[in-house]
Amino acid sequence: MNAVSAAAVGTLLPYAMTTIGAAMVFFFRKEIKAGAQRIFLGFAAGVMIAASVWGLLSPAIEEASAMGMPGWLPAAGGFAGGVAFLMLMDALLPHLHPGLKEPEGMSSSMKRSTLMMLAVTLHNIPEGMAVGLAFALAFQNQSETLSLASALALSIGIGIQNLPEGAAISLPLRREGLSVGKSFLYGSLSGIVERIFGILVVLVAGSIQPVMPWLLSFAAGSMMYVVVEELIPEAHLGEHSNSGTLSVMVGFLLMMILDVALG
Repeated sequence: MNAVSAAAVGTLLPYAMTTIGAAMVFFFRKEIKAGAQRIFLGFAAGVMIAASVWGLLSPAIEEASAMGMPGWLPAAGGFAGGVAFLMLMDALLPHLHPGLKEPEGMSSSMKRSTLMMLAVTLHNIPEGMAVGLAFALAFQNQSETLSLASALALSIGIGIQNLPEGAAISLPLRREGLSVGKSFLYGSLSGIVERIFGILVVLVAGSIQPVMPWLLSFAAGSMMYVVVEELIPEAHLGEHSNSGTLSVMVGFLLMMILDVALG
């Protein structure tokens, strides 16, 4: 199996979990309650923080050191590049987060359903890159910096947090007036971007191997931007509650356990 095939296989689980989450629209007609939404968002934030550190930055530093360059250089440079990329995307791409009335990004005449799809796309770009790169690095040159088990742990962690994310897009779309079938379809398709970017970034890394540490750190920076800019603030909306904070910790612990136990 080559690196591209490995990325395609690795991103299949997160996409499947998004689809399963989107299928909740067949069983529920109302949107997720605010309390449950805070828990889901906090959990996703915890998973992504842990994944950024153990699944991306740590292997990037080790890979760079193995190439004879200072480990901190690609880690810091790639991280900053990922943050800058997501900031640019956030400012330019029209999108609407579920539960909000006003869209963000450049003004657009797109339908609300389309804008909501684009909001999820922003989240899924770095997630797809992270999983794709992890599997590519695990298979490429029998690298010891990131094992297949660690890549699988990352895929499982991202997949778990994608489960409520699929529901978080299909249920609001249903509330916006779309049919059950279309709401499910769009919710499922919102996760396909993970597979697309997971494969695309591996194509780049495969042709320029020294770029791999930079791309791993780039994905980490992108994910951390999503966490700090959107997930954690939204997990604490509404009345003061420890549910959002505790769910961040649970997500972090679960991802850490998966990485250590499977790695």
